[in-house]
Amino acid sequence: MPPFTVLHVCMGNICRSPMAERLLALAVRERLARREQDPARAEELLHSHSAGTGGWHAGEEMNPPAARQVTSRGGDVEGFAARKLRSEHIDAADLVLTATADQQEYVVALRPDAEARTFVLGEFGRLLAAVDAAALPPAEATPEAVYARGVALVAAAHDARLGASLLPTDDLDDPWGRGDQCFSRVADEIEETVHPLAAALLP
Repeated sequence: MPPFTVLHVCMGNICRSPMAERLLALAVRERLARREQDPARAEELLHSHSAGTGGWHAGEEMNPPAARQVTSRGGDVEGFAARKLRSEHIDAADLVLTATADQQEYVVALRPDAEARTFVLGEFGRLLAAVDAAALPPAEATPEAVYARGVALVAAAHDARLGASLLPTDDLDDPWGRGDQCFSRVADEIEETVHPLAAALLP
């Protein structure tokens, strides 16, 4: 039950998935501010967290260029610590967004019952455009309303992808070990999905 929980997954949990975790949380805070509501209430409405398919970096902070992207866009990197993905993380998530198709396969192999709520990030961004927002439950800035709307949104996105194929462009490039320009491009691509997601949850 509430809050609506989004789990972001990449490989080492120090670059792509932490950026997605914190940029989605930021997008929800910004939506609340636009609705003239307290942005601090964001955590009551949505829980955004992340994990990696491998545990090599467990306990580490966000990769510095990833952290720079989050803070430069107004987000917060405090308290982040990388961790390895566990089955219970998937079980507790209402939506799982992976950086790549390989990671989506990894999640579904670990938890086959999560297939209908597990998407590649870019794929989910594309599918959001096909969802009829008018058919979703009413939009209110309450935990129960955001949860109901989020669960319905995920179901509608799953219906929209049936019979469709993933695109190579759905995957996020791994920016690890590359320059700020690459991290900036990846963060832009993350925002192309997390901003519409936040807007769909809190129009």
